Amino acid sequence: MYERLRLHTTGGAKWAPPDEAAWTRIGYVITRRAFASSLAPAFLARAQGRRRPNLLFLIADDHAGYVMGCDGNAQALTPNLDALAAQGTRFAAHYCNSPVCTPSRQSLLTGQMPHMAGVTQLRTALDPAKPNFAKQLKAAGYQTAVFGKMHFNRPASPGLHGFETIMTEGEITKAWQKEVKPAPVPPGVRTKPLPWRPFATPAREWLNGGNLPYPRKDEDMRGTYIARQSIRYLEEAAAGSRPFALWCSLQEPHSPFDFPVEDRSLIDPKKMAVPRVGPEDAWQIPLIFRGLTPEEKQGIIAAYYTSAAFMDRNFGRVLNKLRELRLDENTLIVYTADHGYCLGQHGRFEKHCGYDAALRVPLIMSLPGRIRAGVVKDLTEHLDLAPTILELLDAPALAMQHGQSLAPYLAGKRPAKPRSHIVSEYLENEEVFVRTNRWKLIHSTGKRERLDGYKTDNPTPGRYTKLYDLEKDPGEFTDVSGANPKVVAELQQVALDRFRATHPERDHEPSRSGAVAALEFYLPPRDNAPPAEARP
Repeated sequence: MYERLRLHTTGGAKWAPPDEAAWTRIGYVITRRAFASSLAPAFLARAQGRRRPNLLFLIADDHAGYVMGCDGNAQALTPNLDALAAQGTRFAAHYCNSPVCTPSRQSLLTGQMPHMAGVTQLRTALDPAKPNFAKQLKAAGYQTAVFGKMHFNRPASPGLHGFETIMTEGEITKAWQKEVKPAPVPPGVRTKPLPWRPFATPAREWLNGGNLPYPRKDEDMRGTYIARQSIRYLEEAAAGSRPFALWCSLQEPHSPFDFPVEDRSLIDPKKMAVPRVGPEDAWQIPLIFRGLTPEEKQGIIAAYYTSAAFMDRNFGRVLNKLRELRLDENTLIVYTADHGYCLGQHGRFEKHCGYDAALRVPLIMSLPGRIRAGVVKDLTEHLDLAPTILELLDAPALAMQHGQSLAPYLAGKRPAKPRSHIVSEYLENEEVFVRTNRWKLIHSTGKRERLDGYKTDNPTPGRYTKLYDLEKDPGEFTDVSGANPKVVAELQQVALDRFRATHPERDHEPSRSGAVAALEFYLPPRDNAPPAEARP
């Protein structure tokens, strides 16, 4: 089945994007340790005497960092991820660089901030010429493959974005529907209505407030099918001579929080607590969530947790096969998610905002003999993954990367300069977020009427700046910006410095406009794509 989707290469072929010189003019360019892709043959020659580690990159959709047993959540049923965390390094304060699927995923893949990757909105397609770490691995001799959801927003084709074997959303769904003939659902079992129609039906339906299973058994689910394709690929790769880099990307636990009929009683909605909503949240709660009852909210939360358990089981199947084939002894395993998710925090059941529930994501890395077991509490970003993976796999670094390698942490040390803050952006709402260990800044122009479906009472409220003291207010309820103008100015400058160092239009920043106006110059989306459609 893979032959029609696989592009065979010589492994050591030189690859260089046509406009790399223009990109390297921007800040955050790797200098002394930057390797051009033309050095790939040197890496191959050096590695001839030993088999370099493989890569198994596991990624979920909308999996919040707080919904894992290893994060201290006793209600989360994630035994396989918990076991992975126990044998490797878990990053407990890891954050995405955009709380929406496509920008976050393409930023992670390219190692660049979303605005420099050219993808800040949901529907934007990543430029195929853009450098990314899958291309770097392919140029260094790795066989590359992906199965599942990637938000490339274009049909899959062999070699796209560096993947020799590629089955993404459209292709995987067609193959699943063609090859899997579902067994009948047991009589009397209530299941969710199909098709899923977000925003077209009330939120209680498309968010699965009834905590209803998808009308299929576990073995017939799409997520299980994706796991099986990944397992089959591992079996083929085990017999080959080249190291592999395999992405297994599941849609769960993204809404409508799918899970099979066997899991319909896994979690009792009545035991799920609904987060409190403060009076200061009232105006910003999206209109579509206003009519949800407490019982429906409990059902949504239970469905999410059940979908996360189903996701964990499928990743467990892939990990078990890796061990069965004894590939785990020389495979770098990375688990993460594109972004987090609000499950009632601040009245929201979505991402698309700057609260920690939406920004903090899981990150677990494991490689026997090279990665120590432990938990890192320093702040880290998705931007750090590309340089880390390329370093660990002895592949050429990207010529431009905005992150820093996490390799010191994996050896039980700290980097010379640990992050003092993280920066994330949601340009659909012209927002930027800065978080330190103590403070969280949310700044928006308030001028753009968002097109993502989450309108509020006041779609264009005008400029707003919020500051939360996370030591005293971890739930991010009380805005203390008025009492801390110096902190606000410092964090606004942090955001501005990040844009100035990474934005392709920094040379066009208006002069003498003041720090706030300069910051807001960078916040409107500039994607060469249609506006984001109303989808979660």
